[in-house]
Amino acid sequence: MWRTRAAAACVICRSLANSSYGIKRKSPLQNLHLVSRSTHHPYYPSSKFQRPPLRISLQLFSSLNRLPPHKTKLLNVKHGYQSHRNFWLARLASRLLKVRYLILGSAVGGGYTAKKTYEQWKDMMPDLEEYKWIIPDFVWELDELIDFEKLLKALPDADDLARLLPDFDKIGDSLASLKGFLSPGYNLVSEVIGASDLLLLLGSPGETAFRATDQGYDNDKQFKKVSDKEKIDQLQEELLRTQLKYQRMLERLEKENKELRKLVLQRDDKGIHQRKLKKSLIDMYSEVLDILSDYDASYNTQDHLPRVVVVGDQSAGKTSVLEMIAQARIFPRGSGEMMTRSPVKVTLSEGPHHVALFKDSSREFDLTKEEDLAALRNEIEIRMRNSVKEGCTVSTETISLSVKGPGLQRMVLVDLPGVISTVTSGMAPDTKETIFSISKAYMQNPNAIILCIQDGSVDAERSIVTDLVSQMDPQGKRTIFVLTKVDLAEKNVASPNRIQQIIEGKLFPMKALGYFAVVTGKGNSSESIESIKEYEEEFFQNSRLLKTSMLKAHQVTTKNLSLAVSDCFWKMVRESVEQQADAFKATRFNLETEWKNNYPRLRELDRNELFEKAKNEILDEVISLTQVTPKHWEEMLEKTLWERVSTHVIENIYLPAAQTANSGTFNTTVDIKLKQWTDKQLPNKAVEVAWETLQEEFSRFMTEKKGKEHDDIFDKLKQAVREETIKRHRWNERAEDSLRVIQHNALEDRSISDKQQWDAAIHFMEETLQSRLKDTESVIEDMVGPDWKKRWLYWVGRTKEQNIRNETKNELEKLIKCNEDHPAYLANDEVTTVRKNLEARGVAVDPCLIKDTWHQIYRRYFLKSALNHCNLCRRGFYYYQRHFVDSELECNDIVLFWRIQRMLAITANTLRQQLANTEVRRLEKNVKEVLEDFAEDNEKKVMLLTGKRVQLAEDLKKVREIQEKLEAFIEALHQEK
Repeated sequence: MWRTRAAAACVICRSLANSSYGIKRKSPLQNLHLVSRSTHHPYYPSSKFQRPPLRISLQLFSSLNRLPPHKTKLLNVKHGYQSHRNFWLARLASRLLKVRYLILGSAVGGGYTAKKTYEQWKDMMPDLEEYKWIIPDFVWELDELIDFEKLLKALPDADDLARLLPDFDKIGDSLASLKGFLSPGYNLVSEVIGASDLLLLLGSPGETAFRATDQGYDNDKQFKKVSDKEKIDQLQEELLRTQLKYQRMLERLEKENKELRKLVLQRDDKGIHQRKLKKSLIDMYSEVLDILSDYDASYNTQDHLPRVVVVGDQSAGKTSVLEMIAQARIFPRGSGEMMTRSPVKVTLSEGPHHVALFKDSSREFDLTKEEDLAALRNEIEIRMRNSVKEGCTVSTETISLSVKGPGLQRMVLVDLPGVISTVTSGMAPDTKETIFSISKAYMQNPNAIILCIQDGSVDAERSIVTDLVSQMDPQGKRTIFVLTKVDLAEKNVASPNRIQQIIEGKLFPMKALGYFAVVTGKGNSSESIESIKEYEEEFFQNSRLLKTSMLKAHQVTTKNLSLAVSDCFWKMVRESVEQQADAFKATRFNLETEWKNNYPRLRELDRNELFEKAKNEILDEVISLTQVTPKHWEEMLEKTLWERVSTHVIENIYLPAAQTANSGTFNTTVDIKLKQWTDKQLPNKAVEVAWETLQEEFSRFMTEKKGKEHDDIFDKLKQAVREETIKRHRWNERAEDSLRVIQHNALEDRSISDKQQWDAAIHFMEETLQSRLKDTESVIEDMVGPDWKKRWLYWVGRTKEQNIRNETKNELEKLIKCNEDHPAYLANDEVTTVRKNLEARGVAVDPCLIKDTWHQIYRRYFLKSALNHCNLCRRGFYYYQRHFVDSELECNDIVLFWRIQRMLAITANTLRQQLANTEVRRLEKNVKEVLEDFAEDNEKKVMLLTGKRVQLAEDLKKVREIQEKLEAFIEALHQEK
């Protein structure tokens, strides 16, 4: 390339030397070149054609300016300008000072001088490697984007460049006028200058020849007079001003961009055209982290996805730094009080509106409105307090928050509770250890970016978090150190060098990727983000820390911090996300293999899918209650109701009425007692029976196994649903009132219409009396012991008390045989007679024992007599229709049992209608409510749906979802790259 440039220079010189203005030809004055004429004619005559000296830019880039300046004077003659007649001196000068020798000599000498001057300047210039970040990255990649070899080949060679020079023979023919004479010379000089500029652009060694001027020597001397320190100071100040200037320009552009995007979205909202926006890259990544937080709440070795973990001592300014990065005061604040009680995951992404929303909520908080900011802070505080369990101060449960806004750097940050050194009153005893364990759990992730926040206004020796960070990241390959409250540190620290040592990483026993110094306000919680940014910018612009080079411009302001953290975060994401996707792919393969081996014939249903399946089965079983036949309902209700009221009917109604002397008294007693029973007890008892019957049927459907299709994994859930539904269900209160009227009317009816009803009443009475008689026989047997058959066959005997009761029983049976119409109670003289008779046989007995034994003996006797009376009344329906006229037979007890039986049938029918029409539907509604509550309570579902199968399916679903979202994220990441 140097040869090409040298050849071009030679062609120029040769063209100038071989042109038509040589001295040997003795050509006329009009054929002389401009330079030659200026040499022969040192002055111009004063005339109307006089022009000022020709000044062109050639003097700046060639060595011709080294010639002594001459004032060329041209005389006005007939055919043009003419000089003095000193031709011998001109000829001598033209021979000795050929133009080509001047150009070549100047090029060689100037090149050497320029090279020497360049080396001197290079040694005096400071090292600008650390300011390399100012130049955009695409400049350093120009050699990859542009092929300079092809560009050089495309440039013209020496011959092509020579063709560009004008023909000087034709120039001499056009000297008829001054304009025709000067124009070609001006074009020639322009071509030479263009060629020189071309050589300069190509960066050839020849450029040094054109730049080695006397002016360069003067500038070199002047440059040496300036000290290196002043140069560095000026350069740093200029860099800081430039950076702040560009930051302001960037903020202005971002603001304009925000307004434009708002207008576009507003136009979309009006329906001009709808666009389906793709989910942003950071939102996709945040979803993966949310799924992982549910899958692995402890963030063990299975979760190695990058995130920015913000750690620091309590009140070190962690929250303020996050708010500056998020550009909104979104976190609750307190003076010296622990406000961050649980990890808060904040996903920052760019958006047209500055809004925030929680993962599990659809409400958007407008961060430009103070009332929404206050509501957001209150909501975060409530969620933190609710996540803390009783007896604890901090919680491990993560609160997920998404913040979108114009100009926000895309990243995922996790704000952890501040590290404390002392547990104060009101805190749980294990608060300090819990905070340390939470911080270590997040920082031990090898791909997590640790943002270590240190308060610059306190002594460095009081730092706790730096030791913790140095333990988790000894090499500092993923740690970014942030010194907060630098304004207070500059004001209070006696030695500013201490701040410099901190920023250079020489004071704390920890290493980091980068060190930053920020100012997050004046300590007033009511300050806005804009005022804090203005204060921070003003402070660093006037700070002596920057002016004295203790801090560098790229290490200050939260804007630079945000950019650096975002770059580190995405770099870590790109380096590790594919490896993590492969790890989850392997985990998925292992889980699928385990499922195929253990459950080959079952579908992979996770906990939610199993719950939905169980929900459908339970609802189907509830609907099955409506398919129960009315006959079945009525039989169950009638049977259960009689079991509940039979004792009351026999003991409190029938037996007292049967002791009366005549039928009139019997009927009166029965009516009175039935009326009292109906008003007070019977309706309530009937409703209880109906509710218990409904529960039994509901439980039977819920617990009944359905052959091979039965899945015992749902048993625990079904039992919990059944118990909760029964607890919530309440029978209709108005049912008792209507039922009381119906029962009262049924018991008032004494008319038996046909023989079939009469026989049914007799059968009902016999069954009831036989059941009571059997119970009485069993009680008497327990009292007196086994009879002689059992004693001989089973070799059992009687106790002493049983022998006494047996003697008493025999004595009382003699008393009944003597008087078959004996009343139900013994008189006192009869008790004395029985006791004396027993004492005469050597049996000492207590009067209470005699009365107790009499009650059972007489009861058995009465029941046997009533059964005999039933047999007599089988043919008494004819006399009943004649009201027992001309008959000694009285069957009032049969009528009583018919009334009871009919009341039971009517009550059962009424309750069945209430069940089918009202209560079953209300029960189904309660079941749905219980299932909905269980569906929203994840802890309840985990407790009720347990087992290896459920856990395996749950893990398999989560791993698949994580892998799919990671693959989608990786694909989007590659597309963006």
